[in-house]
Amino acid sequence: MKLLTLNTHSWMEEDMETKFRDLVTGILEADYDVICLQEINQLMTSQVIDSPIAYVPLSINPPIHEDNYALRLVEALKEHGRAYYWSWAYNHIGYGRFHEGVAILSKTPIEVKDLLASDTTDPSDYHTRRALLARTEIDGRPLSIVSLHLSWWEKGFEVEWPRLAEALAVESHPLILMGDFNNPTGNEGYQEVVNSSLDVVDSHVIAEEVSGDHTILADIDGWEGNDQAFKVDHTFVAKDFQVASSRVIFDGEKGPVISDHFGLAVTVK
Repeated sequence: MKLLTLNTHSWMEEDMETKFRDLVTGILEADYDVICLQEINQLMTSQVIDSPIAYVPLSINPPIHEDNYALRLVEALKEHGRAYYWSWAYNHIGYGRFHEGVAILSKTPIEVKDLLASDTTDPSDYHTRRALLARTEIDGRPLSIVSLHLSWWEKGFEVEWPRLAEALAVESHPLILMGDFNNPTGNEGYQEVVNSSLDVVDSHVIAEEVSGDHTILADIDGWEGNDQAFKVDHTFVAKDFQVASSRVIFDGEKGPVISDHFGLAVTVK
C-alpha cells in the first residue's frame, strides 16, 4: 500500500501550474493508493461546479469550485487513466481569498467524516481546524485514514490534538494519520501524539528504509523567523502495520520542489 502526504501550499506558489504538473507526474509514476493533502484551496470568487467528479461531499463544506486544487488534481489524473475518489474538509479562509481545507484521494471507495479539532468554528478565524477521516478498504483490509493540518505547539495544538485523539479513539479500523502537524519531530506536540492512547507510531521511526530528515526549510508561512530545517509532516500508523519505507520526496533530490513543504511517501506492507 503506497501512501503520500503533502502540504501543497496550493495556488500560492510561484509557477504553480508547472508545480501542479510535477505533482501529477509524481503521482502517476508512484501510483499511490491513498493521498492526503493539506492547504487545498479554491478561490472564494471562482465558479461553482454542479457535479464534481468522484467527489464524496461533506455537509460542512461550501460548494466545490472549478479551481479547487483537489478537483483539478483528480481531473488531471483521470485524463491519464488514473481514477481516484476524493473528499475535502473546509477549515477556514486562507490568505483572505481562499476556502482552505484538507483532502484525501483514494483509489478505493471512501466513507468520509469531518472531525472538528479547534475550539472555534468561525471560518474567518484561521484557528478553525478540521481533520478529514476516510474509511476505506484496501486489499481486503479495512482502514481509517486521516488527513490533518494542525496548529503549532502552544498556539492551538494542545487543544486540537486531545480533541482529535478522543474522536478517533472510537474507530474500529486500524488508523493512519497523515499531514502537517506543525510540530517538529521530538517536540512537545510530537510527543503528545506518540504517547497518546491511539497507540500509533511514526513511520519514520519504524520503517525498514528511511530517507530524509526534514520537510520544511527556514522562514516559510507559519514559521516566520525560523532559521532551522524541521520535519513537521508526519505519518503515524497503528502498531500492527509493517512499514517498508518512509521517504521525504519532492525535496529537489527525490523529485522537484513543488511546495514550501516537502512530501512524505510511505509504503506499508
